[in-house]
Amino acid sequence: MLIFSAFTPHTPLLLPSIGKEQLGKVEKTRQELADELYAVQPDTVVLISEHPTSYPDAFSINLSDPYRFDLSEFGDLGFDRTFRPRIKLIDGLQRSLRREGQPVTLTSDEHLNYASAIPLALLTENLPKVELVPITYSNLDAKSHFQFGQALKDRIMNSRHRIAVIASGDMSHALNTSAPAGFHKDGPRFDEKIQELIAQKNTAGLLSLKEDLIQNAAETSYKPLTMLFGLLERVSVTPSILSYEAPFGVGYLVVNFALR
Repeated sequence: MLIFSAFTPHTPLLLPSIGKEQLGKVEKTRQELADELYAVQPDTVVLISEHPTSYPDAFSINLSDPYRFDLSEFGDLGFDRTFRPRIKLIDGLQRSLRREGQPVTLTSDEHLNYASAIPLALLTENLPKVELVPITYSNLDAKSHFQFGQALKDRIMNSRHRIAVIASGDMSHALNTSAPAGFHKDGPRFDEKIQELIAQKNTAGLLSLKEDLIQNAAETSYKPLTMLFGLLERVSVTPSILSYEAPFGVGYLVVNFALR
């Protein structure tokens, strides 16, 4: 059953070993959500994020035993946490998704990247036995991502496991002239609009965002968020924006979709 749902950023700067003296600038982002997740004691995390292997025309569920993490590109050689897969849930998901005609494939990346490591490190430090189901998006359109989230819902809702669904991505990378993508006026517009749509739980508005706005924002949040909206369709949740920070020209958004 679903017991927790949230959206979080995945910038490596949130880890003390990487962010170092910059940590104070993202303190609100780092402090949120972990206590709420620990309180509900999940045994499984379904993580919707960027993963090493992805396909343009299919969604991917990663199965490896165990999962390890590689943060060497950021100078962190000591991140050695491992996770075990929730194998039966992964098998059940891929079977039911295929029966429903969803474009899905299984991958087997042993080493996951920062987009998985960061949310897991921050949120599950006190949940050492939690097991993992990593899912990543495709290049298909927004409606396909929403429908894939819908297809995930029944299997998760009917599972005997206590499941937390965490979607992860960073907002616009084009918020000012020092941002990784430089400045584009659509960067701030995108971040403001997404927060508005989340607060309203406005699915129609999310799915109808103009492609130019999304592309110009240079973001990694839209697809995982759209999948999460699909999974939460007709689920009684209250979206709560816990923090939004952008000290480095990239938006970091933390949202708790609290189940009622």
